Amino acid sequence: MDLQSVVHIFKEALMITGFVLMMMLIIDYINVQTQGVWNRKLQQKGWLQIMISAFLGVIPGCLGAFTVVSLYTHRIVSFAALVAAMIATFGDEAFVMFAIMPEKALILTIIVFVTALLTGFFILFVSKQKYQDSDRSYGFEIHEEETKCNCFPRHDLVSQIKNISFERTLLITGFLLFIIFLVTGELGPEEWDWKRITFFSGGLITLFIVVTVPEHFLKEHLWGHVIKKHLPRIFFWTFGTFFIIHFIGGYMDISSWIHDNQYIILIFAVLMGIIPESGPHLIFITLFVNGTIPFSILIASSIVQDGHGALPLLAESRKGFIYMKLINILVGLVVGFIGLFFF
Repeated sequence: MDLQSVVHIFKEALMITGFVLMMMLIIDYINVQTQGVWNRKLQQKGWLQIMISAFLGVIPGCLGAFTVVSLYTHRIVSFAALVAAMIATFGDEAFVMFAIMPEKALILTIIVFVTALLTGFFILFVSKQKYQDSDRSYGFEIHEEETKCNCFPRHDLVSQIKNISFERTLLITGFLLFIIFLVTGELGPEEWDWKRITFFSGGLITLFIVVTVPEHFLKEHLWGHVIKKHLPRIFFWTFGTFFIIHFIGGYMDISSWIHDNQYIILIFAVLMGIIPESGPHLIFITLFVNGTIPFSILIASSIVQDGHGALPLLAESRKGFIYMKLINILVGLVVGFIGLFFF
């Protein structure tokens, strides 16, 4: 592998990581501003819980999944709603898919959303108990604030800039450089198409958020939650996946082997989805973009994997995690085999 290939992979990983972080910052900003609105609405009928949970699941990132897990452990939503949310969610990989294959990502989102609804309604229909896993506790909370954050303190803006913190300086510098590289064509699409306009607009919105939010929100949410926890993992998983695929492709005809063993790859993709972590799913996204695997395998992988949205569920309710994963594996295999057989 030559230096030019490594630089190209680095730029691709940097562009995708920047886009992912922008969207995560914006979503976290909106979440804090609207804290507690949807929690009260989810205490309604079972079918409404499933619909709202599936909708929260398809929101890019793990925020929606975290919210549903929190509601499930507080006995606000049912197990059927939990399963629907986890089938619907892609985790952080949703940002990647919409960045590199937006049309297919939209189709995939619709398919997985419908699958989540059908599975949730089926579980609700056959289940005699509104709530399963009765040993769930009430003390588990995620991203819950006691008071609503004033994320645009107009009277403190000048003071914040004069006494600018290290974290704010680093974030402003980083997103300014991202915007400059995007405008000059060093990152992103070569033409000013809708993708490049979206990246540019997202960069400006993110820069506004970083400049104006109060210090507590910046350090606790943007820096502590998004940057420190997500940035290294997203970049290295993205860069590593691209690097490994490119490296393997240069030494062996992996496309032919995968084409001749698609049912094995389907099973492997579904089993890989068991891992409650963002990153491994990028392998199958990359293989699909390269034309190596069919759409049905990507769908099956997307159904089973849930980013790291299920990590708090694993910590709080191992029984709930195991039941949820077994159902998702079954659904993923059924959908995947049907897709390979008929299409």
